[in-house]
Amino acid sequence: MEIEQEIGEEREREMEKSKVLIVGGTGYLGKRLVKASLGQGHETYVLHRPEIGVDIDKVQMLLSFKEQGAHLVSGSFADYQSLVNAVKLVDVVISAISGVHIRSHQILLQLKLVDAIKEAGNVKRFLPSEFGTDPARMADALEPGRVTFDDKMVVRKAIQDAKIPFTFISANCFAGYFLGGLCQPGKILPSRDSVLLLGDGNAKAIYVDEDDIAMYTIKTIDDPRTLNKTVYIRPPKNILSQREVVEIWEKLIGHDLHKSSISKEDFLASIEGQEYAEQVGLIHYYHVCYEGCLANFEIGKDAGEASKLYPEIHYTSVEEYMKRYL
Repeated sequence: MEIEQEIGEEREREMEKSKVLIVGGTGYLGKRLVKASLGQGHETYVLHRPEIGVDIDKVQMLLSFKEQGAHLVSGSFADYQSLVNAVKLVDVVISAISGVHIRSHQILLQLKLVDAIKEAGNVKRFLPSEFGTDPARMADALEPGRVTFDDKMVVRKAIQDAKIPFTFISANCFAGYFLGGLCQPGKILPSRDSVLLLGDGNAKAIYVDEDDIAMYTIKTIDDPRTLNKTVYIRPPKNILSQREVVEIWEKLIGHDLHKSSISKEDFLASIEGQEYAEQVGLIHYYHVCYEGCLANFEIGKDAGEASKLYPEIHYTSVEEYMKRYL
């Protein structure tokens, strides 16, 4: 009986879900991570910055998290000890602070979070804010867009130097940013008349529903298969070229769009003279839509692919996603 009881207790421990702290929980992806964490039964903590001021939308969002069962934890990058105290409450830390220059680029702030996690000494997994192109594959990225990848690699090195267990999430293209505008920079609603193809429009990219990104991310945190590895989110049906995305939209609306195109040389020339944040974003589009940087390699044995790891998740196809725009 004692042996059976011990086995039962061991299984129960294995089934226990980690306590999760989400940093950047009111952001574009962060709010989805909070929802997914709660939905999958994790005790969820959301870092609440005292300097939130009079941002009423964020306050209301935080209060809604609390109503759904999340714990609000006061903490700030300006108060190191508050970060340490927050980290000590949980098993897993997920950072979703902004790395998009058109919003705010705060990737290197995570170095303070790395220090806090190291000092606290209790965290069994840290997921830094990545969620896009794998920065380890972007050593040859063009200026100034490469700053995003360089900063993320600085954070990765700090995590590994501190010997903090990690999972890196490469989620590829956020569907809302890319599909909504038919992969055209600066557009987030699909035209019913015309589209500008980037080059020949045949470079493959990978588009993922933001809620699916959050679901897959939370799935990884207690999975030994993803410990100290990169997880790529590559839903098979969503590995498509810009032309294929346009064709799906044309099928949904029942007619063809007028198509024009811009060459690689003209696209790069058009970036010059624009605001810095715009240049960074456009360089990212260049690597994705002209070079096909997201889909032109095989995932190695030291990484995993989310839809294969978690086949029970029904991911949203590009066609399903785009129906919302009808």
